[in-house]
Amino acid sequence: MPNITAVLKAEICRLAKKEAKVATSKLKRASVQYRSDIAKLRKQIGQQAKLIAHLKKQKGQPQAIEEPTNGVRFSARSVKAQRKRLGLSAEKYAKLVGVSGLTIYSWESGKSKPRKAQFDALVAARGIGKREAKKRLEEMKKGKRKAR
Repeated sequence: MPNITAVLKAEICRLAKKEAKVATSKLKRASVQYRSDIAKLRKQIGQQAKLIAHLKKQKGQPQAIEEPTNGVRFSARSVKAQRKRLGLSAEKYAKLVGVSGLTIYSWESGKSKPRKAQFDALVAARGIGKREAKKRLEEMKKGKRKAR
């Protein structure tokens, strides 16, 4: 015959473990969620710190064109739209404006803004059509050939 105290003690231990497991499972789920939230917040803080450092770095640098005197503003979308309207590649449009193709890509993506002289060339290119643009590019090619 089994010892009744040992059986009773084993049953009490089993029930106590079961109750403890139920009570702690909610805490474990909450702990996992909190850790996930903390990781997201740390990532967000890191991104914001990088942004702040970038903005502090830019603060000391002179800004590119903010508001030109003739009332025309720079827009990355307008540069791309103008280039597409003329039917030119970035390289050809860059030659027309007097900059490099990479500069055009930077302007179109909004990574940089043109300086005053470059902006004036952009504004001047706004007023020409496809034929005029191709004519100017041909003249530039002829001018280079003559210089050689």
